[in-house]
Amino acid sequence: MKKNLPFDSHVSEYEEWYQEYPFVFKSEVEAIRQMLPEGERLTGIEVGLGTGQFAQALGIKEGVEPSPNMRARAVRRGIDALDGVAESLPYKDLRFDFVIMACSISYYDDLHRALKEAYRVLKNNGVLIIGFINRNSIIGKQYEQQKAESTFYREANFYSVDKLKSELTQAKFKQLEFCQTLFRPLDEIKEFEPSREGFGEGSFVVVQARKRI
Repeated sequence: MKKNLPFDSHVSEYEEWYQEYPFVFKSEVEAIRQMLPEGERLTGIEVGLGTGQFAQALGIKEGVEPSPNMRARAVRRGIDALDGVAESLPYKDLRFDFVIMACSISYYDDLHRALKEAYRVLKNNGVLIIGFINRNSIIGKQYEQQKAESTFYREANFYSVDKLKSELTQAKFKQLEFCQTLFRPLDEIKEFEPSREGFGEGSFVVVQARKRI
């Protein structure tokens, strides 16, 4: 993940976003939940935990986060948060049934390497679930316009769906499935927005990609 990001010194500001946009967060969480694999005793991690908001909401107990202050908040939420980055995960091969990347791919140094690492630690038939703001969406365009003056988006790399599809294919993932939510501008979302299949309308897109050997 990128070095010198602002998260470590702006943890409280980061957490305030979730309080300011509760229905945005709930809509994102439920869209990701829809893509989680079904089954008992499945093991999974979140890569780029932040302060553990998504992991806590989704019942994920483990993951990695490079920011010490963000990681400390995640630990307080009961998550086993390891010091680590997406491009070099501190786990053995074939370890997990699923890997989640929730709003974190925009901050990776090397997206291709991060996807290869997720592929490595997944069991055969395991899934990678990525939730991200589509660069070409209403909110994606808004974030792009605000990058210069934004604390958190200045160093962000927002991806289009086509770009991410290409990267996932190069990393050998298969059976891509999509859902989407957040169909209005950010400040107009005042209620929970259920997800729909596909992409192209909602700003927040979730893709489930499967490891098949």
